Amino acid sequence: MENYNLVVGCGFSGAVLANLLAEKLNEKVLVIDKKNHIAGNSYDYRDENGIMIHKYGSHIFHTNSEKVWNYLKQFTDFNTYMHRVVAIIDGIETFIPFNFNTIYDVFPATLAKRLEEKLLKNFEYNKKVPILEFQKQNDEDLKFLANYVYEKVFLHYTTKQWGNTPEEVDGAVTARVPVYLSKDTRYFQDKYQGIPCEGYSKVVEKMLDHPNIEVRLNTDYKDIKNDFKRVFYTGSIDEFFDYKYGKLPYRSVNFKMETYNREFYQVNSVVNYPCNYDFTRIHEYKYYLDDKSEKTVIAKEYSENFELGKNERYYPIPKPENFELYDKYAQEAKALKNVYFLGRLGDYKYYDMDKAILRAIELFETLMQN
Repeated sequence: MENYNLVVGCGFSGAVLANLLAEKLNEKVLVIDKKNHIAGNSYDYRDENGIMIHKYGSHIFHTNSEKVWNYLKQFTDFNTYMHRVVAIIDGIETFIPFNFNTIYDVFPATLAKRLEEKLLKNFEYNKKVPILEFQKQNDEDLKFLANYVYEKVFLHYTTKQWGNTPEEVDGAVTARVPVYLSKDTRYFQDKYQGIPCEGYSKVVEKMLDHPNIEVRLNTDYKDIKNDFKRVFYTGSIDEFFDYKYGKLPYRSVNFKMETYNREFYQVNSVVNYPCNYDFTRIHEYKYYLDDKSEKTVIAKEYSENFELGKNERYYPIPKPENFELYDKYAQEAKALKNVYFLGRLGDYKYYDMDKAILRAIELFETLMQN
């Protein structure tokens, strides 16, 4: 198969590359995946209740990239869903990120007003302030607010999710949990947001529906013996090199699915539990595409360490020593000819879906220039 490109993994990173190679360059592509389904961790399906289930946790598409949005619109229409996240703070249901609405939900009105006035005096409206930066303020009221948010929203949730305290993980993680000086209750402020009307799996299916593309599931890269024109590897880079420098650490996630004989289980698609229970959050899937059913399906999300053969890799753990280990593999990768690594596992980097898609598009564009 010397005239074929090999794409390892058919999540968004692999599917986008396969589609562009087949469509734009008219090249043959073999796509393989160890899973028994396409779409990687974005895989979804309709269950017996008619509810679209996100098997690997809620996937919310959002982007500011016209390039990514226009590319995806070839394969799907999106609904106008804008994601909001509810958290249980001191037994009160309120929106996060912590914002002016949250302040008035959890504090007495006089204290909330005083905090609002001081925040507006010291910070720019509509600005997101990372919680660890916010703690550096000298004002006693703002210190109180920072410590409150740190403990009630950030500390315990981060420890459950990452298995480390906030100070032990990279600043990119802490920046994702800001205090938002706004009344905007949306979790994302991107220009384009929504859920594919037929689901994510259908999007990937359409990307791969091309006469130049062959897909083989339940197939491991090690079982492929042929030579290829190029190899695009979206699996874990340490596995590709047989863990010669050691295993890259990941956090994994375990979803406990439950079905209830009622229309809804909770007030929102996602409810976070920063301080209560062992799970981090509960997903309720029927909200995403406004599915109608007398029953509802939820998933309780438990974070855990990745163990080879036991669970899935989800999140690269952003710590300096892990990046140093990744760099050793990245240097090995540079020595290979016509072998390219990408995606969360190939780049050992947290990617939202739009960033993974953009990475694949930009890699293809680079190939076009060479």
